[in-house]
Amino acid sequence: MLPSRPEAVAAGLMIPDRLVVTGGARLAGSVSVPGAKNAVLPMMAACLLTEETCRIRNVPLIEDVEIMAALLRRLGATVEFDRAERRLTITAADIRSVRPDPELVHEMRASFLVTGALLARFGQVECVHPGGCEIGIRPVNVDMNGFRAMGAEILVMDGAYVARAPKLQGSRIYLDYPSHTGTENLLMAACLAEGYTTIVHASREPEVLHLIRFLRSMGAEIRGEGTSVVEVKGRSNLWGASYRTMPDRLVAGTFAIAAAITGGEVELREVWPEHLEPIIYKLRDIGVEMDETNRSVVVHARNKLRATEVQSMPYPGFPTDKQAEMAALLTQAEGESVVVERVFEDRFRYAEGLRRMGADIDIGGARAVIRGPSRLRGIEVSSGNDLRSGAAMVVAGLAAEGETTILDARYVHRGYESLADDLIGLGASIRAEKFVAPRVQL
Repeated sequence: MLPSRPEAVAAGLMIPDRLVVTGGARLAGSVSVPGAKNAVLPMMAACLLTEETCRIRNVPLIEDVEIMAALLRRLGATVEFDRAERRLTITAADIRSVRPDPELVHEMRASFLVTGALLARFGQVECVHPGGCEIGIRPVNVDMNGFRAMGAEILVMDGAYVARAPKLQGSRIYLDYPSHTGTENLLMAACLAEGYTTIVHASREPEVLHLIRFLRSMGAEIRGEGTSVVEVKGRSNLWGASYRTMPDRLVAGTFAIAAAITGGEVELREVWPEHLEPIIYKLRDIGVEMDETNRSVVVHARNKLRATEVQSMPYPGFPTDKQAEMAALLTQAEGESVVVERVFEDRFRYAEGLRRMGADIDIGGARAVIRGPSRLRGIEVSSGNDLRSGAAMVVAGLAAEGETTILDARYVHRGYESLADDLIGLGASIRAEKFVAPRVQL
């Protein structure tokens, strides 16, 4: 069994840097879906809002969690990660810095989530622009404009955002775009602000709802979750809490699409089907049969696939993070499919890899036209410095003739505990090659 990247990082070991997928195997069996990365990371940041101990359960064993844990420790928090129990215990009683480590912030966009909590609790924060997957420009103007509306002074000094506010004031904040990171940052800031804050055009993603429920368990007064208008009554302090996070709908989507492209039959366990509704709808639209219970989904790919149109949109629309994998699947559908990206402007980097594998795909602006079915062949491709593009290359490799080698597989490991091992357990042929040292000392 391959070592997971987070285990390797934690142990200071070498890690797999490329994956080799041999296509042609039909996936069958069942797989359990871990906790959601995009729910756990903001909860970890929210622990900075209190001196008391917080516990987060059902934590995925992935690199991004390790990076956020390291960032919190460098701020002065005590972070214990029981990987066997998948439980984080965080105490932020002795914070000694309001400047998140720039190296770690450059590694991961979600690291910027600590700014709202630090500003609200300590009255100031200094943070560089976040990095992460290369999928286009991802500004933080939603966060900064929101902080400014709450009375913060915002400066840009030496490449870092510097925000100061002796005490944030509740305000009515309209978001130009329903950014989930911006919504989460402003929610955390509002919890300790004076008075009432109303966030209009807020993100409705399930992960945002779970942050709200976590904050409420800490004593926050919030209403309106699940709608585009969220109201927060500020408090003078919050307290410790314990919370079990939701399953990762994006990981579940990868397994569903992988099953579909191989003509397989796979049960996804420990999922919430309502979170997968956009993916389930589109898979049914192209001919994949889907059976649902309250905590599982079974994918039956017995029929020929037919073309469709997919448009990525903020939740409850089709998730942008599944757009690349869906495009890989549509290379095997009969007819002309259209994929429209409405969230990020540079998320078709994977298209050249699919084209080199034999796909008939044309890109024009934010629109991809895919004609199929295409006979894919295994080649050497790049992840495109984006974990979702990397996952799309893995999905395409499952349907390709011969071996597909995905370079820079470390990006894939950032969002998946053990994608290779889980797919192997379903019957895929995948192996790791070449090992490199971790890029950041955690």
